[in-house]
Amino acid sequence: MKEDVNSVIGEYIKMVEKIANGKTNILDFGGEMVFYRGEIHMIKMIGDFPGIYISEMARNFNITRAVVSKTIKKLEAKDVVYKEIDETDKKKMRLYLTEKGEEAYRAHQQYHNHYDSPLFSYLDGLAKEELEVIDAFLKRANLLIDNHF
Repeated sequence: MKEDVNSVIGEYIKMVEKIANGKTNILDFGGEMVFYRGEIHMIKMIGDFPGIYISEMARNFNITRAVVSKTIKKLEAKDVVYKEIDETDKKKMRLYLTEKGEEAYRAHQQYHNHYDSPLFSYLDGLAKEELEVIDAFLKRANLLIDNHF
């Protein structure tokens, strides 16, 4: 293999390992605003799609409905999420954020705006062709990850 190909593969493997073995499993936004990564990403999804169903969240995260339900119960206990019966199907529950949940949602957005802005700026400065190469690489890398896990 070419040396530059080995370098790209090496960087990719380092990135995957950092993500898989990440030490930041808890995000602390101050006060009672302390969440596990899975919790905050469920809060984000509910904030992005108010009224979402547990089954939709499970499909999106590629986890079971039971895991989502368990996490939602914890978030309800923290008073960040609430459920409402779906008017069209009384067996289904829709998920919404409370005022405290909206605060957590905004804090999470600010967190990413702060820490991810250098990457966003870098990508904004690239040419369309360069972005297409990165996009193609990430799509192939995601397929690889799907096959490994």
